[in-house]
Amino acid sequence: MIKNYIKMAYRNLMRHKVFSLINISGLALGMTCSILILLWVRDELSFNRFHSDLDNLYRVRVIQHYPGADDLNTDANPGPLAEALKADMPEVKEAARMNWSSTQLFAYNDKSLKLTGRYVDPAFLKMFTFPVQHGSPAQALQQPNTMVITEESAINLFGEAEAALDKMVKVNNQATYRITAILKDIPENSSLQFDYLMPYQDLANDPMHQWTKMWAAYGIRTFVQLQPGTDIDAFNKKVEPIISNYNKDDDSDVFVQAVSDMYLYSDFRAGKVGGGRIENVRLFTIVAIFILVIACINFMNLATARSAKRAKEVGVRKAIGANKSALVKQFMVESVLIAFLALFLALNLAGMLLPQFNDLTGKFIELDLANPTLMAMLLGVAVLTGIISGSYPAFFLSSFNPAVVLKGTVKMNKGVGIFRKGLVVFQFILSGLLIISTLVVYLQLHFIRTKNIGMDRENLVYVPLEGDLRNRYEVVKRELMNTPGIVAVSSTDQSPIAVGNSTSINWKGKDPNADILFSTLNVDYDLLKTLDVKLKSGREFSREFGTDTAAFMINEEAARLMQLKEPVGEWLEWEKKGTIIGVIKNFHTAPIQIKVQPLVMRLAPQNNNFMLARIAPGKTTEALAKMEGILKKHNPAFPFEYHFIDDDYENIYKTEAIIGELTKYFAGIAIFISCLGLFGLALFTAEQRTKEIGIRKVMGASVSSIVFMLSKDFLKLVLVANVVALPLGWYLMNGWLQDYADRTELSWWIFAVACVSTFIIAMVTLSFHAIKTAVANPITSLRTE
Repeated sequence: MIKNYIKMAYRNLMRHKVFSLINISGLALGMTCSILILLWVRDELSFNRFHSDLDNLYRVRVIQHYPGADDLNTDANPGPLAEALKADMPEVKEAARMNWSSTQLFAYNDKSLKLTGRYVDPAFLKMFTFPVQHGSPAQALQQPNTMVITEESAINLFGEAEAALDKMVKVNNQATYRITAILKDIPENSSLQFDYLMPYQDLANDPMHQWTKMWAAYGIRTFVQLQPGTDIDAFNKKVEPIISNYNKDDDSDVFVQAVSDMYLYSDFRAGKVGGGRIENVRLFTIVAIFILVIACINFMNLATARSAKRAKEVGVRKAIGANKSALVKQFMVESVLIAFLALFLALNLAGMLLPQFNDLTGKFIELDLANPTLMAMLLGVAVLTGIISGSYPAFFLSSFNPAVVLKGTVKMNKGVGIFRKGLVVFQFILSGLLIISTLVVYLQLHFIRTKNIGMDRENLVYVPLEGDLRNRYEVVKRELMNTPGIVAVSSTDQSPIAVGNSTSINWKGKDPNADILFSTLNVDYDLLKTLDVKLKSGREFSREFGTDTAAFMINEEAARLMQLKEPVGEWLEWEKKGTIIGVIKNFHTAPIQIKVQPLVMRLAPQNNNFMLARIAPGKTTEALAKMEGILKKHNPAFPFEYHFIDDDYENIYKTEAIIGELTKYFAGIAIFISCLGLFGLALFTAEQRTKEIGIRKVMGASVSSIVFMLSKDFLKLVLVANVVALPLGWYLMNGWLQDYADRTELSWWIFAVACVSTFIIAMVTLSFHAIKTAVANPITSLRTE
């Protein structure tokens, strides 16, 4: 019987090739989008899932309380916290510390390579599943001046991975380290990425990093492996006061977050989980469902548009004994067959588009059809799509009365027409929402890229102060300042657009109960000229004043929070007491999702990690070539490495840019599929009113009046869709923009453009068939059987 159904379905598809092509193409486009989104969502959900003891792995976070301000939720911990957790909490099986990511130069014989990695406790390799390819995991990182590197790094430095074992390498042209193990390359779906690992004690014993032993200093990341079956809620209540137990002056609360949630739930607001990438996962899952639903609606409309053609077929089949259930099965098999043909086409299309999709999203996703789980999901989508899209036409067509349909044209009841029109309205509501979303996301991205953040990002380059550059900084700076094309040179301890260090300070008249967190930046002379930041009052650091080493500069936001009418000349205490000599205009030291932070700067070039240079417009190539020569002369052991602040700024908003691009493409496809649905309904209406149109033409009706008559009902549907889509779009996008402290405005013209666009799209779609019907010969439509 099934074989019979498939044969009949195949014959129907071949008999109506144009309709079949439109049906299959619409479903294939919807499925292609859904497959790509499904692969992306699957990859996002897979992050950190490969660790064997995942259910018991947690990272430690701290909530710092500041009266009068939002709580700060951070994964930066005091260095001694890991040892205290292991000693005080029997639920903690293992604890491991990890520093921030750092890039260092590794040299072996005449070959050198820059690698990025971390300092960790030996327990790190016991807790996390980063398999050792060569060497002993038990011995790795147990001794000082030992290290492990990844397989790829070993091959790049030694030619083959195994050859790296027990080799001695020079690090930063200073210390020598022995390679004790080689790890398999870190999976792409790991939040923790590194090329090498070194013993944490090497960092803690460094005289420059004695702060890692202090309870009052934050900056170390801590991970714990809990005993199986630990009640997390109870453990979090128990561990909450552990910092204040060791440091009475610190009332910060401690809690743990599952490593499995670390990637997707990374956004914390006011001390609580506020979302993160999980919001994008949810968003695009909904988009995938919507696009598939639009494609299914398109199928339904096209199927019912052909109902007049299929009515006599149904009547004949019923007349010779076919019951309703047999007809339903036949139409369902037909729709599922179309869905499978669409799936085949979609898989090929997705495979072709996947390289571009990976480039756009920065992923390394593969369409692995040999994966039984993935194939089961795809086949399930096809079957579900076929059932959903075919169910209404199947029951609708199979319900025809054979006595009626064999006499002539089928008359549709009012409910069927309302339902079908409702589907079109729903399609255009989604299309309108996607147009609004695309416009708002584009405008916000444009706002971000063009916003004046208080400094000039263009032509601003920075290089890391590594090797001999730190000691020879002043000499290098003088030579660079004498180089044509270089306007100004300075240095900072952090990137000026990503200031992460913060502290509490004291000042004259401070409320004893106020505990405001100030961003802090160590700087050199000439910083304002280099960044092109404006001075509001006072002066900047100057070599003419020897006392400036005990002076401070603050921004406008800091002055506002300190409630000082004339800050210049007042005292301020950050580690030591000094005088405020200048107030600068606000500039963004963090992403614009965050409001401008209060900033304190001090003159401390000896602590700086980055040298900044402003290049004259149009002189970039020549200036960089000269800069490379000067830096290679003073720091020959290190390769010349430079970065543009503007590129770093763009990278901060990479996720938003990806969302914008994906939204644009998916909106276009959804609108195209919606147009197919509208085309189907127009075709259906024209078929139902063929004789009416013929009579009107005989009575003298013009082509334009008939086109208007056929189009006006559809334009009413588009109008209804806009009435719903515009306020809903405003509500959704206004909520999305709330995540940004600085944002574009939801101007009226955005919604006007969306409204006009849907009408133009509808008119273009309708005009083809409306004009074709209007110019048809009325004799043909009035001819009797």
